[in-house]
Amino acid sequence: MRYLNIPGLYNSGDNHWQTRWEQTYADRFSRVQQDNWDFPDKQQWVDRLDKTIKEIDTPTILLAHSLGCITAVHWAVTHYSPFIYGALLVAPADVESSDKAILKSFAPVPVEKLFMPTIVVASMNDPYCAMERAAKWAAYWGSRFVAIGNKGHINGDSELHDWQEGQAILWQLEELAAANVI
Repeated sequence: MRYLNIPGLYNSGDNHWQTRWEQTYADRFSRVQQDNWDFPDKQQWVDRLDKTIKEIDTPTILLAHSLGCITAVHWAVTHYSPFIYGALLVAPADVESSDKAILKSFAPVPVEKLFMPTIVVASMNDPYCAMERAAKWAAYWGSRFVAIGNKGHINGDSELHDWQEGQAILWQLEELAAANVI
């Protein structure tokens, strides 16, 4: 199994779990490279994700964070790849309630069931998305929902280091993905 990281606004820095997982498992991880991490545009981000996914020819799980989750969901309701086996959607950004104008092109958030197994992970004290909102999206998307307590935005500032709990959740997703293709 390979993994494609889909970071959110401003990309994922050195202390972010996405970056740390890439460094630890460099042979199995890659990252979508957006043209502009600071001023995102939904169509450009979804197009870049689609272009990246079209180059994939092995079973892959999407690992999305924050605005990357919303990008992945927009992609999944309008595109398909037989090589995408699932998605881990961590701390989805509430672009509908955000006061950041640069996020408005990502609204509304799709509410269709996704074609692949997914797990949504949320924190009770995420400043960018209420846990109830993330749980509601998980239900719409047909996702398993995992609440992990008070971990902030589940990013580098959360000091999760290699985020062992997240890796355990990823292995659960791999089991769901394997069951989905059998």
